[in-house]
Amino acid sequence: MTPPSILRIKSLIQVDTCEVLRKILNFGSITSLAIGTKTGYRLFSLHSVDSLDLIYNTTEFEDIHIVERLFSSSLVAIVGLTSPRKLRICHFKKGSEICNYSYSNSILSVKLNRMRLVVCLEDSLHIHNIRDMKVLHTIRDTPPNPTGLCSLSTNSDHCYLAYPGSNTVGEVQIFDAINLHSKTMIAAHDSPLAALAFSHDGTRIATASEKGTVIRVFNVSDGTKIYEFRRGMKRCVSISSMAFSMDGVFLCCASNTETVHVFRLEEPKDLKQKPPIDENQTWMGIFTRAVTASATYLPTQVTDVFNQGRAYVSVHLPYSGMKNVCAVVTIQKVLRLLVASSDGYLYVYNLDMADGGELPIWKQHRLDGFDGKVDKKKNAQKIEKKPELPDPDSDKYHEMSAAVAEPPKDGFRLDDDNEFPPV
Repeated sequence: MTPPSILRIKSLIQVDTCEVLRKILNFGSITSLAIGTKTGYRLFSLHSVDSLDLIYNTTEFEDIHIVERLFSSSLVAIVGLTSPRKLRICHFKKGSEICNYSYSNSILSVKLNRMRLVVCLEDSLHIHNIRDMKVLHTIRDTPPNPTGLCSLSTNSDHCYLAYPGSNTVGEVQIFDAINLHSKTMIAAHDSPLAALAFSHDGTRIATASEKGTVIRVFNVSDGTKIYEFRRGMKRCVSISSMAFSMDGVFLCCASNTETVHVFRLEEPKDLKQKPPIDENQTWMGIFTRAVTASATYLPTQVTDVFNQGRAYVSVHLPYSGMKNVCAVVTIQKVLRLLVASSDGYLYVYNLDMADGGELPIWKQHRLDGFDGKVDKKKNAQKIEKKPELPDPDSDKYHEMSAAVAEPPKDGFRLDDDNEFPPV
């Protein structure tokens, strides 16, 4: 069973005049969304485009800086602003803390899958075995990484970690998180990296630099470039999110501008089946021949621009200058583009497979919890603070092991609340 697709990125959301939310999104076959607030965190599920269901809400906790949920399980990793060096692993359904771990510096980001949990500090990365939280490896003296930029593949067979190899140019270091050794280095951009994203099978990685004008996709195994897309020509933007669709055909990209782009990584099947068009009789064919003929005396940068792909579809948000995160998922058997924005809303778009162009908005949901329903008495439990790692013979250790176990072949018992993880 393929793990759900996942996308996690930290940003600020202003939902009203008195509360600032920090959000992490986990999108997949079972779509979920986690939001950290000044007093705790909230978890949502999105099984249909018509409703955003609030499944957990705690308001008796500290200001949450990072919250990462392990797919759709009950395991969450949280970091608070008052204790930025402490990572807490919690079971939100039971309202208990499984373990916690402290680091030498502030935690900037946390990534996890069913095999590994990675904690990113500004100058180091710590790789844990998620089943018992033991430190397996520490990558020390990494280039200064003040934003905590890194990406961990969700695929257990290709469990790779990517992080910047330089703070002056766009080098990507690929590290094998299972065998604990460096795999390859990719010279992706001339300027420093701003965003990284693995495909869900872990075989490809998308990169963007601080300029934000070009998106590149590389083969993880040998570092070869397989796709190159141009996001824009004039404006240099701050790219905050990139994510592959589950099948790896689409790549979405969000920034601090009002436009979200979706790139297609292969030709549409319906176009392949149509009779070939004589490109010599089209304006584009004439233009292409002109560029090809002039390639010998045009600068390399100019010819590269003409060879770069363009967005398959795009959407225009009702604002600009804010951070956004995005994902391409299938909900109710329809491919959707989801955008969570710092204006406090989740926007839903239908990704039209037949035609490209600009997409109209289909649905929007508020992220302050007023759309959803939750049993407050059941979920208002405060997390218990247990400052020790789980004992191998303890119940908490077995909870951790069960949380990260691969799904059973015969599926989960959907009517059993004790089944871990729930779906």
